[in-house]
Amino acid sequence: MREFVTVARVADIPPGQARQVTVDDRWVGLFNVDGEFHAVDNLCLHRGGPLCEGVVRNGIVTCPWHGWQFEIRTGVLVQDPVVGVTKHETRVVRDDVQVRLTD
Repeated sequence: MREFVTVARVADIPPGQARQVTVDDRWVGLFNVDGEFHAVDNLCLHRGGPLCEGVVRNGIVTCPWHGWQFEIRTGVLVQDPVVGVTKHETRVVRDDVQVRLTD
């Protein structure tokens, strides 16, 4: 099983914000949704757009390139819930935000 990796400090990503982090050479979008951290693969399924640069509203991120939308808490594609980006485990230890890849 993979280990949790510290990728940011809690204060680095205020609620409603996101940033790209790298975990084991993989780009992950780290989102703060109402004080809860969520991590998903940062590449949109359509053309690889950077999800962490998209607009976030009501727990959904819209890819800045072509408008595909993903539920941040699950990684599911809103337009076709059969597919989605991979969701990763997150936790906060003291002031550190940590991510563990799920695959």
